Amino acid sequence: MALLEVTNLGISFGGLQAVAAFDLTVETGRLYGLIGPNGAGKTTAFNMLTGMYRPSEGNIRLDGVDITGKSPEYISKAGIARTFQNIRLFDEMMVLDNVKVGMHNRMEYSMWAGLLRTRSYRETEHDMNRKALKLLKVFGMEDKAELSASALPYGQQRKLEICRALASDPKLLLLDEPAAGMNPNETQELMETVRKVRDDFGIAILLIEHDMKFVMGICEEITVLEYGRIIARGSGETISNDPRVIAAYLGGDDD
Repeated sequence: MALLEVTNLGISFGGLQAVAAFDLTVETGRLYGLIGPNGAGKTTAFNMLTGMYRPSEGNIRLDGVDITGKSPEYISKAGIARTFQNIRLFDEMMVLDNVKVGMHNRMEYSMWAGLLRTRSYRETEHDMNRKALKLLKVFGMEDKAELSASALPYGQQRKLEICRALASDPKLLLLDEPAAGMNPNETQELMETVRKVRDDFGIAILLIEHDMKFVMGICEEITVLEYGRIIARGSGETISNDPRVIAAYLGGDDD
């Protein structure tokens, strides 16, 4: 059974069909890319997968469970985590605490336990700190744990956002333009980090990205959207030679 099965997914806004007939199958331990020109519907598809938008049609199954139209909190607990195009960190919080925010769905103590600082609260906080530091070490950032997030350079802020997403123990990680704004060295380092995350955590990764070198260098299967519909799917080599894809990016006659 595939980890994620998306069938005939679609959504309309005021009569405008933003995404239609979107199908996707994702297997554990693989890297997938979702590409297309600006306005093709890529982030809209992510928003449906994570519960931010309710699809007008179609269904989404994660590990055989129908999660179509469920709340973001439900879907997060079910095992899908994401990052965003624009970095969304708590700038004035410590790096360590930013990672711990990603564990909020896994906390096992009550509000009263937190207020009274009971033994269960202290033990849970200790475990969360240990796990957060372990995650930061994966990204080579354990020495930045007590810095504020705003003190990190841009590339490390991107990594911190991925680290926070991993803190929720996802089965599937969605990365929305992770290389946006990065220089070539940072992009190469991120490629290696994404591969390491896939290998070390044994999860599936689906990413949106405009940097074609990044996509072609890391993704094992790529889906191409144009005007909310899939126009091609396959390996990097297959996609790069598809006349419909070339026409979508460069303009012109796709014949």
